[in-house]
Amino acid sequence: MISMEEGGVMVFAEQEDGMVHPITYELLGKGRELAEKLGKDLSSVLLGYNIEKEALELIYHGADTVFLYDHPSLKDFDVIRYKQNIVSLLKEEKADIFLLGATPIGRSLGPRVAAAMETGLTADCIELDIDGADGSLVQIRPAFSGNIIARIKTRTKPQMATVRYKVMKRSHRDTMRKGRIVRREVKEVSETGIHLLKKEPLKGVDISEAEVIVSGGRGLRKPEDFKLLEELSRLLGGTVGSSRPLVDEGWIGREHQVGFSGNTVKPKVYIACGISGSPQHLFGMRDSEVIIAINKDPSAPIFKFSDYCIIGDLYEVLPALIREIKKSVGE
Repeated sequence: MISMEEGGVMVFAEQEDGMVHPITYELLGKGRELAEKLGKDLSSVLLGYNIEKEALELIYHGADTVFLYDHPSLKDFDVIRYKQNIVSLLKEEKADIFLLGATPIGRSLGPRVAAAMETGLTADCIELDIDGADGSLVQIRPAFSGNIIARIKTRTKPQMATVRYKVMKRSHRDTMRKGRIVRREVKEVSETGIHLLKKEPLKGVDISEAEVIVSGGRGLRKPEDFKLLEELSRLLGGTVGSSRPLVDEGWIGREHQVGFSGNTVKPKVYIACGISGSPQHLFGMRDSEVIIAINKDPSAPIFKFSDYCIIGDLYEVLPALIREIKKSVGE
């Protein structure tokens, strides 16, 4: 085990309206592993208002210490206010590693913190490890649309990375865990130039949370053919996904895109219809529990990653499958 004199692993606990984003618990799971390899503590920083209960949850999920910034000015995410307080904390605590989720909030906050700390930042990591020789963080991410895997090390500290959602194992919740909640004085910033005009509820689908996904690729002949996939996904209680080319052509919204440049998903069942299986797409769905591929090309790469392979025309397979499911459910 490697041990250094100071520092440790710190995780940014993302929350909105008092709800901690699930990626935080994935980061705590990985952070616990990294901290144990370093022989250091795992801490987390939580900013918001009336969020002490959420701080306790971070302890239950693996944090040794939670630095709590609880103030009305932090109720809504403001990247300037959040940055000011986090930078001050990182400098004081001398963290070796600082992890954030590769979410819209994390992607906005991370670069600003890194710039203020004059350190590097590796974005969209899919794995993290500790170099046994020098104790540095090895940041692993796809490059060139997922065709190669890059292993990156940062000379400066803190070593910072944003991590993709649903690529790491969520930490186990243990209500018997003990830890410290340290309330910190908030650095108030009166005017940041950012004003929240209105909050709109999320419209459409959150494909990353779906348990069943029926995805279409270049095997579809026209945009209207997504109706076949929609009907099957409805019967299975799921949602519709897509490969990148169909999104680029405007056949379906980008929120449905699965792949390196879209969403990473881990459904219980992933049905790929007319998808050949490019590295870019496989990156986003390869960890699905069960993968079913339908393709008339027997040499399609996706078959190598599938649990069930159906070699056939999706325009023949899907209607037959829909009819059988309707019979079984009495429709």
